[in-house]
Amino acid sequence: MYIIVKDDIPDKLVPVITAHASLACYKKYESNDDMIKWINGIFKKVVCTCNELEFEKLKNEDDFVLLTESFLNNKEVCLAFCPREEYSKIFKFLKMWTPQNI
Repeated sequence: MYIIVKDDIPDKLVPVITAHASLACYKKYESNDDMIKWINGIFKKVVCTCNELEFEKLKNEDDFVLLTESFLNNKEVCLAFCPREEYSKIFKFLKMWTPQNI
C-alpha cells in the first residue's frame, strides 16, 4: 500500500494521518482481491512525500482514498492507494517520507 503525504504537512501530524489513511483505504477496498491478498500476507506499506503538483497528478490514478485534516482547516493532506500487483511509473519517482524537524 502506497501512502502519499504532501511535503508541507507538519511532522507531528504525519503518523496519525498515515494511520488513518491505511485504515480508510482498507475499509474502502476490503473486498478487492489485491487488498485481500495484501491484508492476509504482504501487509507492506510505503509512505512517500510529494509536492502539490505531484499530489494533483496522483489523484488521476485509480483506487485510492483522499484524506483531509481538520486541524489544518480540512486541507487535503494524504492519498492512500489500494495495494496492487503493479503501480504506474509515477510511484517509482516519489521520495520516501522522513521527518524534517529532527
